Amino acid sequence: MNGYEEQLEQLLPYSLKGRVTKVVGLTVAVGGFPAPLGAICRIDLGQGHSVDAAVIGFQGDETLILSYGNLDGVRRGNYVDLIQSVPGVRVGNLLLGRVLNGRGQFIDNGQNVSLAHRVPLHGQPVPPLSRPRIDEPLGTGVRVIDGFLSCGKGQRLGIFSGSGVGKSTLLGQMAKTSSADVNVVILVGERGREVKEFLERDLGPEGLKRSVVIVATSDEPALNRIHAAYLGTSIAEFFRDSGKDVLLMVDSVTRFALAQREIGLAAGEPPATRGYPPSVFALLPRLLERSGRNHLGSITGFYTVLVESDDANEPVSDAVRGILDGHVMLSRKLAHQSHWPAIDVLSSISRSMNDVIPEEHQVAANAIRRLMAAYDQAEDLITIGAYENGSNPDVDLAIQHRELILDYLRQSSNEDVTFDESVKLLLGIHNLIFGNVMNEPAETVEGTIEKSATETPAA
Repeated sequence: MNGYEEQLEQLLPYSLKGRVTKVVGLTVAVGGFPAPLGAICRIDLGQGHSVDAAVIGFQGDETLILSYGNLDGVRRGNYVDLIQSVPGVRVGNLLLGRVLNGRGQFIDNGQNVSLAHRVPLHGQPVPPLSRPRIDEPLGTGVRVIDGFLSCGKGQRLGIFSGSGVGKSTLLGQMAKTSSADVNVVILVGERGREVKEFLERDLGPEGLKRSVVIVATSDEPALNRIHAAYLGTSIAEFFRDSGKDVLLMVDSVTRFALAQREIGLAAGEPPATRGYPPSVFALLPRLLERSGRNHLGSITGFYTVLVESDDANEPVSDAVRGILDGHVMLSRKLAHQSHWPAIDVLSSISRSMNDVIPEEHQVAANAIRRLMAAYDQAEDLITIGAYENGSNPDVDLAIQHRELILDYLRQSSNEDVTFDESVKLLLGIHNLIFGNVMNEPAETVEGTIEKSATETPAA
C-alpha cells in the first residue's frame, strides 16, 4: 500500500486552494481556504518556487498559516495549496545512525533511504490503564543517577539547570553508555555551532550508531523547532512499538515552549504567565505524556529544562516538574568546583526509584544521602573550623568519608560504568561506613572506586 499512499498524498491536496490576502509579521492570512488546524500547505511563489507552511489558527473568514521557511517573495494573491490534512512522518530501522531536520529530511550527507512505515506526527499517549507498571531499572551509565536516582524503563525525568552547566555532555554520556536498545536525541533550538560538537565529541561514533538525532537550530522558524520535538517522539514510539527499549532525550523543553509561545502570539493568543500564552501549558503534557511503557516496549524520557537565571520555579520549569516522574538538578556551584556531572543529589529525586531497585539498594542510597544532607547543613561551620567533632554522629561520618563519597559522585564523560557496577560500589561504600551490608574489606571498595575513576572498560 505504500506506493498507493504516496500517490494519494500527491493527488488529494489539490482539491483545496486559497489565496494570500495579507502578511502580518510572521503570519500569512489566506482567504477561501478552510483547511483544518495543523494541516500542511504550500504557498506558490511563482516561477517554480514555493514555501511550505502550517495552519495555526483562524481569524474571521481567513485562515492563518505560519511558514517553515523564509517569507521573502510572498505577495498578495499567491495561491496556497493543501498538502496534508493530517501530518505524518516516514519511519523505519534505517533511521539508526542518521541525522534529520525538523521536517524529517536527512541532513548528514548520507544516502537517502526509503522508509517503509508512516506514522502520525501527533500520536496519542498510551491510555492510562494500558500502561504496565514501571518495575525494571534502566542503566544510564552515569553512576550518580544509577545509584541515587535510579530510573525505570518507561519513566520520564527532567534535567534542570542554567546554561553551561553540562546538560548536553550528560545526555551524550547517557546515549553512549545506557542499556537502552535505541537512542532518540532531539536538539530543539540548539546553537548551530554546537550540533557538530555534540555529534562528534559528546555522542561519538559508538553512540551515533544506535541513535537517531533530530536537529532544529535556533535560527530556524518556530514551526521547525516544534515539529522536531513531535517528529522525534513519533520515531521513539515506532521503535517502542517494535519491541525495543528507547531512551528519548529532548534538549530542551524550554526552547520547545519558546517556539510555541512565538506561534501562539502570532496566532493572536493573549500572553498569560510571564508572556507565555495558554497553549504552551496545554501542549507540554501532550508532548511529555507520549513517553512511557506499553505491552511491547518502553520509552524512557530525559527532558532538559533551561531554567531562567537558575530559578527552578519559573513557569515552564514548574509546569514540567509537575508532569514528569522526577527531576535531576544540575548545580552551577558544583560545576564551578569542576565536579562532573554537576548533579545536586539532595535537590533531585526519582519518583519510581523504590519500585525498580531492591531493598538493600534503597537502604544504602538513603543512608549515604542522609550523610550528605548532614554535611550540607554543617558545611559553613566546617569551613570556618567552628564545628566540634562529636557534636553530630552523622556529620562526623560525613567528614570522615567525604572524599570517598565524592569519588563516587564524580565521573568523567568517557567513563563506562554499568548499572550493576554502580550499585555494587554504592553498597561497598555503605559497608565501609556502616559495616552492615557487605563483608568486602574497605581497601577493596576504595581501590575499586579509584580504579573505576581512572580506567575506561573496553566497549
